[in-house]
Amino acid sequence: MLNNIGLPGILLIAVVVLVLFGRGKISSLMGEVGKGITSFKKGVSEGSKELEDEADSVADAAKDVTPEDEKDKA
Repeated sequence: MLNNIGLPGILLIAVVVLVLFGRGKISSLMGEVGKGITSFKKGVSEGSKELEDEADSVADAAKDVTPEDEKDKA
């Protein structure tokens, strides 16, 4: 059904939305969408940083801490 919407259809929908909501409402809505996208990207980067920090702490805990004189006895 939506596969047949071309450029004229999209333009018609955009004009109808503009007439119904007005330019100011659409502008504020797009601002909110932009803030949401920025917040999402920030959350993703903080989440990946947390995972990297956790992986680093696990790697640090798994390091061999045997004293050098004990290593020779094995």
